[in-house]
Amino acid sequence: MGAIYRREMGSFFTSGLGYVFLTVFYAFSGYFFYTEVIESGIADTSPMFARMFIMFIFLIPVLTMRLLSEEKKNRTDQGLLTAPINLWEIVMGKYMAAFTLFVIAECIVFVYALVLRYLGSVVWASLIGNFTAMLFLGAAFIAIGIFVSSLTENQMAAAVVSFVVMLIFYFFDETLLIRVSNDTLREVLTALSFRTRYYEFTKGVFSLSSILFFLSTAFLFNFFTVRVLEKRRWS
Repeated sequence: MGAIYRREMGSFFTSGLGYVFLTVFYAFSGYFFYTEVIESGIADTSPMFARMFIMFIFLIPVLTMRLLSEEKKNRTDQGLLTAPINLWEIVMGKYMAAFTLFVIAECIVFVYALVLRYLGSVVWASLIGNFTAMLFLGAAFIAIGIFVSSLTENQMAAAVVSFVVMLIFYFFDETLLIRVSNDTLREVLTALSFRTRYYEFTKGVFSLSSILFFLSTAFLFNFFTVRVLEKRRWS
């Protein structure tokens, strides 16, 4: 796993994708920080993080689109699949590389916290809650993106499908709940809502069920990816 992790981290920057991802992330998050926090004259960073949720839906598919689709297109996946290495190590090496880059990008919020501290004060409970929410949300979305990338050799197709899937998860509660009258079904749909669980953290509520939800989603889609590779290995 370590060798794959190092290879993918190096590939992010030799290909330029890592620099593009970080640049776009910093540009948009900086814009949201200025318009939603500085310009509004507030110390609470929640409005900025709410806008960043949408940004993830656009950026994470770009981050994950090449991780397995490029291997399939270049036929380098055959070397990985026939090597004496566990498929989980392949998937987790790529997953952890993408997640590491995501965390590097996310840590910019602490620079914003220093700016707020210099200007006045920081609502640390809100900032830490939102930061934690971003970590868990990113962990789940990256797993979804890698799974989609494993299904095709076309990187653009992987990015577009990942974007659509994440967008569906984002609007899940709005598009379905308003059409459901059964209370039990409404509770089930609410429990599966990414956005509802994300905003629990932004309000300072560290719910164990929400943590398990995001971690389970990440595990489940990584498991699906392993199954795809396993099927390809024996086909």
